[in-house]
Amino acid sequence: MEHLGSETHPLRVAIIGAGPSGFYVAEHLFNQKQFVVAVDMIERLPTPYGLVRYGVAPDHQKIKAVTATYDKIAAHPRFRFFGHVEFGKHLTLDDLREFYHQVVFTTGAQTDRRMDIPGEDLQGSYAATTFVAWYNGHPDFCDQQFDFSGERAAIVGVGNVAVDVARILCRTPEELARTDIADYALEALRHSRIKEVYMLGRRGPAQAAFTPPEVKELGELEGADVFVPPEEAALDPLSQQMLEESKDRATLRKVEIVQSYAQRRDSTKPRRLILRFLVSPVELKGNAAGHVTAMRLVKNELYLTDAGTLRPRPTGVYEELPVDLVFRSVGYQGVPLPGVPFDARWGVILNQKGRVLDPETRQPIPGEYAAGWIKRGPTGVIGTNKPDALETVTCMLEDASKGVTLQPVSPDPAAAEKRIRERQPLYFSYADWLRLNELEVARGRAQGRPRVKFIRVEEMLAALGKRLGLRRPA
Repeated sequence: MEHLGSETHPLRVAIIGAGPSGFYVAEHLFNQKQFVVAVDMIERLPTPYGLVRYGVAPDHQKIKAVTATYDKIAAHPRFRFFGHVEFGKHLTLDDLREFYHQVVFTTGAQTDRRMDIPGEDLQGSYAATTFVAWYNGHPDFCDQQFDFSGERAAIVGVGNVAVDVARILCRTPEELARTDIADYALEALRHSRIKEVYMLGRRGPAQAAFTPPEVKELGELEGADVFVPPEEAALDPLSQQMLEESKDRATLRKVEIVQSYAQRRDSTKPRRLILRFLVSPVELKGNAAGHVTAMRLVKNELYLTDAGTLRPRPTGVYEELPVDLVFRSVGYQGVPLPGVPFDARWGVILNQKGRVLDPETRQPIPGEYAAGWIKRGPTGVIGTNKPDALETVTCMLEDASKGVTLQPVSPDPAAAEKRIRERQPLYFSYADWLRLNELEVARGRAQGRPRVKFIRVEEMLAALGKRLGLRRPA
């Protein structure tokens, strides 16, 4: 038999998850010259792109343009996409070991972190990740209900997801109608009675996770004025000293923008967005019906740790903030995959530089890898996943060159497809996705929008019904 990685005996790789990390892994594999590689990308949803489709805010269409790069990767002759195929349900780890030399898990961080405070589960208290998935038309969240009849909403966190949530809550219906927001979300937000939105950061403006462009955009909303309490916009002495020493331009600019909002007083727009710093929620309070009515906050101060970082600690000074709606945006977290070692403390697959580790021996498991948020945790932006994927692919190539791979008994591409047909005859190919994409864009064009998404899987199946109907096993 020819050596592994030849034209007739390619290195067969399964990538589980079709978000940015999965595509970057495929790109690095196709770009290297050491092996001929064939990639099968397996995705639970019918559609690719992961958080680019279901996480990036609908009013940030330029960021979504990165999908053109993914389409080019998918056009490679040795790339196949199997959408609407769930790992652990339609295909098991044993199945993958039967067909592939290497398996890469790029499933991201699919759930949210909790605040772990009393009242967190009151009605009206939600994970920001749930709200984001809902307004982006994620099939798993399209039936979620949000009550916008109250006048005050609070977002716990000052990262990019929190900023997205704040913008969507503050946008006018006319602004939202120019995006690809889900139709049901547009209709619900059209009737929103929210007048004040609070963003709450436990540290100061210099430590806020948002970027200068993101916080600047908040000041450009058509229907909302932005305000920061002057005493919370001012830097504490430790932050001021660290900023002067680092001379970090991005942080300087971010602080300047925040402090400019502290100068604003008159509110002439229908909504008001208030950025708060050095406060942490310690309790949510509710009424007799079990619905949130207020948030108890503690004022924080920053102190210098032994590691040289600034951390918040409570001062014992409390306040009560009346709120009708709460979104926690304190981070994403990975979920375990069947049969794959998992580090529950960090919410990631147990790995070293992308090599999945045996939990008992702490040695790499041959042929199994991870990339993206499920590998390193929910950090960075979309582009951060590219060097992360390269690190994993480098390990994969090193192992393959040493012959340290899985030993599939059925490496023929037809064998994997046959198994998928048997288990999930209604899978989506990339050609199916491209057709669905054309239909969504055409529906959007008719309304002057970037696209109008198909939301439910049943709708997607119906849109491609004739073609998919041909795939039923004889």
